Amino acid sequence: MKVERNIKIVVADDHPMLLNGLIYELELHLYEVVGKAKNGEEALDEILTKKPDIAMLDINMPILNGFEVIQKAIEKKSQTKFIILSFYKEPEYILKAKELEINGYLLKEDQFEEIEKCIETVLSDKYYYSNSIQKLPSASPNDDLEKLSQLTCSEKTILKLIADQKSNAEISDILSVSKRTVEKHRSNIIYKMDLNGGTNSLTNWVLLNKQYILRF
Repeated sequence: MKVERNIKIVVADDHPMLLNGLIYELELHLYEVVGKAKNGEEALDEILTKKPDIAMLDINMPILNGFEVIQKAIEKKSQTKFIILSFYKEPEYILKAKELEINGYLLKEDQFEEIEKCIETVLSDKYYYSNSIQKLPSASPNDDLEKLSQLTCSEKTILKLIADQKSNAEISDILSVSKRTVEKHRSNIIYKMDLNGGTNSLTNWVLLNKQYILRF
């Protein structure tokens, strides 16, 4: 006979199929899912009101990303332990997680057995990073930031406007250039920074490194 674990968990992901699938597996293994969220604002509210033992968060979510949720929860003195569950295995994401002292970092490709191991580890006040991440980066300045020196003044200005969460249209108006020019600059930045494809790759990278970019 299985015994309920009495471990309360909040889960947040903006993909309904992934969210419901994870909840199903957790409940199947007798974890108590006390809340779920499809965006960062809902996740933060669930964490602060339900006070779970663990919150499992995706990084890419509307309104607030996973890192922002964790930062705000910590500012509110939350005692919840946090596990990131993401597709991202790039160094900048791992470095950000380490910088925030996030308890666990898993990849969505991981088996449920590893999720259980991660939960057990972080509840023991230790850190757990996915075995799928072969080499964790050291807690040194992100190497990508050194590539900023390759950018033109215009490209650096656009980076800072992206960090202020300005859209292409807003950047176009602010700089008095065409939207196509802004898009060309973005493409050049993605190439120079050697960012992996995807329309949101630049925006995600900028937001993760916002504190450095605004000082550059």
